Formats: sequence, structure tokens, C-alpha cells
Amino acid sequence: MVTSTLQRVVLVAKHASFQSRCCVVSSRVQYSTVYDSNEKTFDKILIANRGEIACRVMKTCKKMGIKTVAVHSDVDASAVHVKMADEAVCVGPAPTNKSYLNMDAIMDAIRKTGSQAVHPGYGFLSENKEFAKRLVSSAGIYNCYPVMIKASAGGGGKGMRIAWNDDETREGFRLSSQEAASSFGDDRLLIEKFVDNPRHIEIQVLADKHGNALWLNERECSIQRRNQKVVEEAPSTFLDPETRRAMGEQAVQLAKAVQYSSAGTVEFLVDSNKNFYFLEMNTRLQVEHPITECITGLDLVQQMIRVAKGFPLLHKQEDIPINGWAIESRVYAEDPYKSFGLPSIGRLSQYQEPINLPKVRVDSGIQEGSDISIYYDPMISKLVTYGATRAEALQRMEDALDNYVIRGVTHNIPLLREIITHPRFISGDITTNFLPEEYPEGFKGHQLTSEGRRELVATAAALYVSAQLRSQRFLGNLRVSTTPQERRQWELCVELEKGSHAVAVSRSGSTFTVEVDGVKVEVSGEWNLASALLPVTINRTPRVLQCLSRDAGGDITLQYLGTQFKVRVLSQLVSTLSAHMPEKVPEDTSSILRSPMPGSVVAVSVKPGDVVAEGQEICVIEAMKMQNSLIAAKAAKVKSVHCKAGETVGEGDLLVQLE
Repeated sequence: MVTSTLQRVVLVAKHASFQSRCCVVSSRVQYSTVYDSNEKTFDKILIANRGEIACRVMKTCKKMGIKTVAVHSDVDASAVHVKMADEAVCVGPAPTNKSYLNMDAIMDAIRKTGSQAVHPGYGFLSENKEFAKRLVSSAGIYNCYPVMIKASAGGGGKGMRIAWNDDETREGFRLSSQEAASSFGDDRLLIEKFVDNPRHIEIQVLADKHGNALWLNERECSIQRRNQKVVEEAPSTFLDPETRRAMGEQAVQLAKAVQYSSAGTVEFLVDSNKNFYFLEMNTRLQVEHPITECITGLDLVQQMIRVAKGFPLLHKQEDIPINGWAIESRVYAEDPYKSFGLPSIGRLSQYQEPINLPKVRVDSGIQEGSDISIYYDPMISKLVTYGATRAEALQRMEDALDNYVIRGVTHNIPLLREIITHPRFISGDITTNFLPEEYPEGFKGHQLTSEGRRELVATAAALYVSAQLRSQRFLGNLRVSTTPQERRQWELCVELEKGSHAVAVSRSGSTFTVEVDGVKVEVSGEWNLASALLPVTINRTPRVLQCLSRDAGGDITLQYLGTQFKVRVLSQLVSTLSAHMPEKVPEDTSSILRSPMPGSVVAVSVKPGDVVAEGQEICVIEAMKMQNSLIAAKAAKVKSVHCKAGETVGEGDLLVQLE
């Protein structure tokens, strides 16, 4: 009987003669797992996925002495997971339905490489419809709103929408089915009752082929955007021991009822009274599995491989602890200022993970120089921090985000840092509506307090002066030997967020005293202008900023408390003269439609001469397996159309112009 996620890959391909020879494993920081070299599992495993999950599986396989085979599309030929593998096989071109969803090509790779097992990771084939969840029935009335429209074969928020009326149901059905077909090769949908304002809490289960099953505690996954998780933690601040046990026991009961064997996740919606409602069971490894590994000490990938080979579980329920607290932030190549995250593409010109910090784990499948393309999920990494307490784990996450260097693509670190430092999140008062409730007008970045503004202005002024002093030196000496004694005081003007501040700067060694709006701020640091990180101490408080750019004209971009701020530092004379420069007239955005992100045009609904109403769909853009409907900002006649279905467009490209 097929009881694991990976076996369904073989089953769907219908190669019966091959089934008996190839087992399939459904899909780190493990802190206490022992890798027994005498425990023989598999000689070779093929990983039918890409990115960080492929790399993560390969790391465990290496520890277990198992050779690995990577599959890849043609554009992924130089990807990190390909370099890590012992063997690699190209399974097709970039589109997922021709490569990572191409079961025939993957089956052929399994045969050619002699792989004994396959690990699908998550997404792609791990979401395939052929692995049915049996003995689970749901009864409900669907003639009332709201309803959830979701891909039957999917996960990760793709192919999922909430509809509050008939029109939204029709629109959601169309877009969700298209996304589902693109992401999973299956456009079938489910429609179920939507529970408004819940928490999303899931139970990790682990079961073997001998009738044993465990629940490995819960994960709190309520921080979401577009139904996709953004920040997760384990355990949940909300569950008491009784509710945790009840949810865990029901999750194990479900796994046993369907004779499931592997690691899996049973997801629930939990209301304010701790009533919980079954949502679905994911018969694979979840993106957020590392936080469970942190608090239990188990390596879930190792456990899956052992179970697939037929070994019994090594632990009993009473052996499963909750040791400490773990937080995971999903770091994406996305612009968080656009719908909480529209995709960004580009090459990672500079990339530095904060793995030098204690109790920090980064699961990634990229490196400096890697390309983020429109073809695949925009996840850069999973950033995980661990501590003895939740407060300790959160502080480490704050430090890790400040020390994470990502250049070349827009990323969502500003949003992640705002979430984990938000008073409501810190208190544990969260639901799946957290983001739209706290940012009803969209995410705007960190909002500076008067103290924060002074800190940023003072640091920018100190950095500007440090750069000026550095430019006067050559190999540690002054460029001109006759230069008089170095200046120790400066009168400057700092422009920030349409505000102007007259500042006075004095220096003593590596410490600057900056008077901002009559308040003195002391800033000290090493001022290494060649470093990606700028560690400073501001009024005895340590901070880590990043200088993203600076030029001779005094324009400086600083990442401060996670958010990028553009600052201009000028001398008093230049500031006075710049007031006479003409201002650039902003573009009238109501008459033009530009692409908010790089992607491909799925559909264009208008032509020149058409009259459109405000809010009417103009076109649909797909990027990284997500479809976005673009609408008219006003009622007008279409003047010109600059795109057509099937074309690739860049961020900011003109799509349609209105009269």
C-alpha cells in the first residue's frame, strides 16, 4: 500500500514495474538527533525540488551517508542545490509544468540515476492530487458567504482566495484555477466555509509503518498575507496544555485512520474560545518545519527517510519536549510596500547571511550572484532564531534581520522586522487578519518617532563626516602634507522625509556628538565604509545599520530598524543654493497603468477605443506563480495598449494608457 507522499509520484506515473524498486519519502536545526551510521536506509535519493528545501534535504542525506541526485530546469543549471548534489539531471525548460512538474522527466531521471527513493520537498509534485486524504469527510453549508476558494492540489497560498459575494466568487474561481494550473498542474478547486478572524495553528505529526504515531507540538502560523504564511513560531502563545493535547491527539488519530506513514501536518483554525476546526492535512514536509526541529531536537528529514525505509519510530509521545521557543521569518524577494509583497527579480549582487550570530539558522538555496527569476517562488531563505524564552528568540530575530545583507533585489525584511517588534505581536494578540488590521492603508515601513528621527539624522551626519575625512587621507596619511590640523566641527543640513534639520557635528576620535534640533546625540563606531554593515552605538544603545548607497552629492540610503530611508546631507552653503532648484513634476498615474512587478502578461481585457469603468480589470500579470488583476484607476477611454498576452514585462513598464 502506498502510504507516503513520495510514493504517489511513482503511482501517478504508473510505472508498476518500477514501484517495487523505488521507495518514496514524503516530504534542521536538529539539536539532539543522532545519525546512526549502522542504520542502513538508502544509497541514493533523488530530490524532486529546488531551492532551500532541496539544499536542506541534501544536508541531512550527507549526514546519513546517502548520495543525492538533483533535478533542475535549464535556468537552474548553476543553482546551489545542483552544485551540492552528487549527480544532477536537467528535466526541462524554466516553466514549472515542463520541468519540476514534469512527472515523466522526473521518473526518467529516477531510472537513469538508479535512485532508490525520491524526496519531493514541498510545493511542485508534493502537492499532487493523486495522494488522496481518505476517511476525512467535511460537511457544511456553502450557500452563504464568505467562502474560501482554494486549489485542491495546492498549498502556500497559491490558488486561494476569499469571496464575499457572487461576483467575487466568479472572479476568484477564474484566477485561482489559473494559478493552480500554473503552480501544480491541476486546476481543480475546493470551496469551503471561511471562518472569519481565526488563528491558524497546525500540529506536526510523525508516523511509521508499524502503527506508531506522534504529535510534535504545534506551530503558530497566523501572520499571513494573501493566505500565505510570513512569520511562524513554536509553540503558540495561545494554546494551553489541554487544548494542545486535544489537537495533538486528534491529529494523530487522523494519521492513524488513513494509515499515514511519514512526517505530516494537520492544520486547524482556532477561534477566540479555543475551539478548533480541521482545515486540511499536508502530507509532506512544511516550509516552517525548522521551528519544530528547534523545540523538539528532532531532524524531520532524517525521520522521514527512516520511516520510508521501514524503521519504527525511536521515540514515544512522552519523549517529545517543548524546549525553548523558535521563530521563523520567511525572507522573500518581494516589495512589501505593494500589497504586502509583490515579487522582485534580479541578481544578488551582495549576500551575507547572519549565521555568525548565536542560535540563528538560515535555510537557503541561493548564494551571492544567484538570480531571482519570475519562474519560481520568490523565497530567498527561512530565517530561524531560537531562545530559552520567546523574548530571547524575538530579540535574536531582530538582531538577525538587522545583520542580514541582501542587495540586488527588493526584499521584505522591513515588513518582517515591523511584525516581530509590533506591540500586538509581542503580546501574542494575533489572528490571520493581523496585517490588514494593523496596516489598513498598506505597509508604509517603519514610522519614525522624534527620537528615531534624531538617531537617523545624527548617524547620517556622522557617516557623511567620516566619508569626508576618509577622502582626505591616502594610505593612512593626509593627501597633502601641508594641510592644517583636521577639522573637528561641521555645520550641516540633513534632509529626511521632506523635513530639513540644521545640525552641528563635533568629533573626538571615533565618537561624534551631533546636535539635532537642539538635542545632542552621541554616535560612535568603527566607521568602516567598506563594510556592508554599520554597527554603531547611539546614546549607549547598540544598533546595526546598513549603508545601501551614498554619493558625492550627499545622498545616502540607510537601512535603519529594517526600513530604508533616503537622507541627503549637505553643507549649509549647498543647502541654501539647492532651495533654488526646480522640483520634478510627478507623473499623473491615474491615466496610465504600469506593471507593479516583473512578470508575464496572462490576459489583456481591453483594446484602444474601449470605455472602461473605475475598478474594471485591464489585464492580468503573473509572477512567481501568483496572478494579479490590474484595474483602471478611473472611468475613461483606452488610448493605447502596450502589451499583449504571453509577453514578459518589467516592473514599471507601461501597459495601458487612458485618455
